[in-house]
Amino acid sequence: QARNAEKERRPYLASECSELPKAEKWRRQIISEISKKVAQIQNAGLGEFRIRDLNDEINKLLREKGHWEVRIKELGGPDYARIGPKMLDHEGKEVPGNRGYKYFGAARDLPGVRELFEKEPAPMQRKTRAELMKDVDAEYYGYRDEDDGVLLPLEAQYEKQAVLEAVHRWRSERESRLFGDKQQQEEEEEESIYTIHNEEPDEENQEGQEGEEGGVTFIAHVPVPSQREVEEALVRRKKMELLQRYASETLQAQSQEARTLLGL
Repeated sequence: QARNAEKERRPYLASECSELPKAEKWRRQIISEISKKVAQIQNAGLGEFRIRDLNDEINKLLREKGHWEVRIKELGGPDYARIGPKMLDHEGKEVPGNRGYKYFGAARDLPGVRELFEKEPAPMQRKTRAELMKDVDAEYYGYRDEDDGVLLPLEAQYEKQAVLEAVHRWRSERESRLFGDKQQQEEEEEESIYTIHNEEPDEENQEGQEGEEGGVTFIAHVPVPSQREVEEALVRRKKMELLQRYASETLQAQSQEARTLLGL
């Protein structure tokens, strides 16, 4: 018989049960235990400590019942959390702000518990727009931040530090800029050995061009035609090629005579 009792003992964890009929059996057993304890806790003469212990045991059994209902659903059984009766849960009452723990029967009249149920917090009323605008003043926008005498000295300290940093940065930039200009001027004053000096340049037969690096001057010793003269020479050459290709000898001779008379 002792072995049978050990075999029939309810598992400590619902997940250890893998058979749906046994899971249904353990759930019914827990419901029976809850019903007995709820009936016992109605007796206020049991004493404060016994009533508190019974209330704790009932809450523990309710949580265990929920675990077995979840396990039954996993094994393919009905969803008791959705369709099961809630009579045992309705017997208890939760303290406002403490969800999950319930007080049954005489436990609701215990010292310290009765006051919790009597002081139910009233629902917070939303303020209207007019009530909210009453708190909006100059201090809300920060116009009185200097009145405490703390902000102004801190601002003066940080302002002085910022000015010193700006002056130091400006001086360093100015010194570096002056040093760079001086160095550049010294480089420009140095004479290049490749520079050609011509005291009497001929404007008609030479054209100077200054290079981008070193300032070297180049002198042309032959007449350089302009862009317009080059274009006119190319046009004349093209005309001559067309005449030689398509015009007759008589037309070419007449054209040559006309060019000779015009001095072209």
